[in-house]
Amino acid sequence: MSQSLLYADHSASTPPHPEVIRTLTEVTERIYANPSSIHQFGGQADQLVQRAREIIAQAIRVKPSEVMFTSGATESNNLAIFGVVRALQAPDKRLHVIVSQVEHASVYGCYEELKREGVDVTFLPVNAQGVVEPDQLKASLRPHTVLVSIMHVNNEIGSIQPLEELGAIIKDHSRAIFHVDGVQGLGKLPIDLERWKVDLYSLSGHKIRGPKGAGILVRRGKFPMKPLLHGGSQENGLRPGTMNVPSIVALSKSVRLAAEGQLTAYKQLWELRNKLIEGIQAIPELTLNSPVEESNAAPHIINVSFVGMKPEVVVHAMERKGIVLSTQSACSSKLDKPSRVLMAATNDLTRASSGLRISLAAEMSLQDMEQICTALRNTVEELKGLIR
Repeated sequence: MSQSLLYADHSASTPPHPEVIRTLTEVTERIYANPSSIHQFGGQADQLVQRAREIIAQAIRVKPSEVMFTSGATESNNLAIFGVVRALQAPDKRLHVIVSQVEHASVYGCYEELKREGVDVTFLPVNAQGVVEPDQLKASLRPHTVLVSIMHVNNEIGSIQPLEELGAIIKDHSRAIFHVDGVQGLGKLPIDLERWKVDLYSLSGHKIRGPKGAGILVRRGKFPMKPLLHGGSQENGLRPGTMNVPSIVALSKSVRLAAEGQLTAYKQLWELRNKLIEGIQAIPELTLNSPVEESNAAPHIINVSFVGMKPEVVVHAMERKGIVLSTQSACSSKLDKPSRVLMAATNDLTRASSGLRISLAAEMSLQDMEQICTALRNTVEELKGLIR
């Protein structure tokens, strides 16, 4: 990537931390044995995996035995959802599951598949801030509800879900398993799985300056689950396959660094966000889609609509001015469809068809925010005459 470009797409992926790259390289060179092997070299690899598990557990305050390694959050989410439902399915058993309308595609798509298979699915609406209303969740719970998936931070508009309140409702009024996609929260916001009463929690390495192809599923408790894959006993039989030792060790470093730097990053990101939103609100053609209040807005994700303009046109125009941003989540950005998340939050097709996402890193500067705002202002001036 050209060094002259300012990267503002950190919710899609982040540059790996230098310490992560160094760890990944060193372990790849030195530790190549299979950690499941019983010889000395296998034992060394296994020790590194177990140490990584302990580091992650300490960073997010869970037990090492609750940390399961996967290839990323997509696999973690699929394993959480299908793992629970498949374990509980029976010919004479009726199952009900709940998912918010603003989940990442790797969660939402699982529930769409479950619906096609005949599972009773409630797609939970959100308010104008993209937040699930606790009363709506409570009203949706049924005696046969077995699973609820509600993310921590929305990856498109940055809304924060009230997980403590939602978790209490789930546990007080049902026996459902509570699954949280935590990908956009770690390193930006404090997390407390115990207080939130979370049973399953998904993470991805490359969102926190870690390696791609490495993720985590935290499983708190002994509720039944079935694996997606078969053929090995790794991860208590729930995730078979030879373990990617270098990526697992590098992942543990990125989790530790993200957790240790969270408070500092939060303060820096809010300063950047306030500067950026001030500039955006000075451009009358732009409509802010993200929440503004600190209580329900993550500090690193800002979504705006240039109503009437195709977002990919704006993205390419901004790139020509040296700014890299995105439209929807990276998993959906190549689809020529309105944002499902923006439709759920705004019920406005024109806003949902023209959303732009700017996602920040704590390493950015106030001058970077000024550069983004200047490029946005100039792009709007160039393009607004094309709107009919």
